[in-house]
Amino acid sequence: MSWENKLLRIVRVANAHEIGTFVRLLSAISAVGGNVGDIALLNESTNQVVREITIFADDDKQLEIILDAIRKNRGTKLLDVRDEVLALHLKGKIAVRSRYPIDSIATLQKVYTPGVAEVCMKIAQDPALAHTYTSTCHLVAIVTDGTAVLGLGDIGPLAGMPVMEGKAMLMETLVGLSGVPILLNTKDPDEIIKVVAAIAPTFAAIQLEDISAPRCFRIEEELQKQLDIPVMHDDQHGTAVVATAVLTVACRKLKIQLDKAVIGQIGLGAAGNAIAKILMRITGNPVWGADLSEDALLRHEANGGKRADLKSIMANCDVVVSTTGVQGLIKPGMVRKGQVILALSNPRPEIEPEVALNHGAAFAADGKLVNNVLGFPGIFRGAVDTWSPRISDEMLLAASEAIANHTASDELAPNPLDRTLHQAVAHAVALKAIEQGLARAEYVPYIHE
Repeated sequence: MSWENKLLRIVRVANAHEIGTFVRLLSAISAVGGNVGDIALLNESTNQVVREITIFADDDKQLEIILDAIRKNRGTKLLDVRDEVLALHLKGKIAVRSRYPIDSIATLQKVYTPGVAEVCMKIAQDPALAHTYTSTCHLVAIVTDGTAVLGLGDIGPLAGMPVMEGKAMLMETLVGLSGVPILLNTKDPDEIIKVVAAIAPTFAAIQLEDISAPRCFRIEEELQKQLDIPVMHDDQHGTAVVATAVLTVACRKLKIQLDKAVIGQIGLGAAGNAIAKILMRITGNPVWGADLSEDALLRHEANGGKRADLKSIMANCDVVVSTTGVQGLIKPGMVRKGQVILALSNPRPEIEPEVALNHGAAFAADGKLVNNVLGFPGIFRGAVDTWSPRISDEMLLAASEAIANHTASDELAPNPLDRTLHQAVAHAVALKAIEQGLARAEYVPYIHE
């Protein structure tokens, strides 16, 4: 199992100041399959030494075994166990902040009553002015019903909130948009459509997130019909954009022509369906598709794809993309020499990239590398900056090309924290919107301050 998928905890221990105590402790951790990372000396006295040790475990069960081994080590006292991931989530990760300090009565009268009434009347007379004089121009709704959260499945909207907060943080940090999580306590597609359409005047765009297939297809399609602002289901199109970009980079490095390769898509849910569609669009060739759902297979065939199964895809396809959510689905013996494999399920891929490479794959990556964060911030920024009513297929392809072209020769994908990447994606999307006649506002390129 790769390091990124392991549980990480920081344990604070007090060891008796005796020769061999610390060595026995490290041996005890190792003996039960634990791994040790950073070690920090906090305090030393004549009687004891206090340290913080970073430990890694495969799962909760193994973590308890490791902690028990620490407790039983002669001369060691376990003082504390800290989960830094949970610590970062205390009280949530986002907050609403005022852009201006309210430090005088004069300022109060401008931002609120009576001054604000003048702005309200201007917008009442010309609703388009809301785009100029309110935050609607940079607010993006991040909407979920919690039915398909990461690879965790239907865990409900409240349990999905940490993901929504993370999306909002990334939008603000990387492209300056204000993401607002919206949790919907309903799974009914008609209710979701009705509620999102009703709150849409607040926002410049709608990002649908972690909504299960096939419901997500109709929800996105119907909302985009009803609204004149962009609506994008990130699990579909964000994933498709980034996967296509990484495949483009891989094929360039391997000197493979993507339109000459046989491509297979394992899993035809939200992400898989969108990936297959975008790859068929740019190559002009049918993608082999496998899924346990007959409806998903029929949808894939209606889109121009070819029905297949796991075994035939692994045996015949040069490029394989998998989005099933099933850890270990692709067995090492299935990998053929020279294959390109993207196993994108999070947090556990269908096959670990290093395992695929060791069994002959020419290129392999998982969802940590092929991550939506490379695409969705810039896609929304470009669409919002041009005040486009929708995000077209051509805008998505422009985003994918921008990501691929921003990848350095010694990289497999760009650094997701590289602000210039997201500026490039936003610019490419905006220019395509202008070219297609979708832009409704004068375009001013976004530059991160």
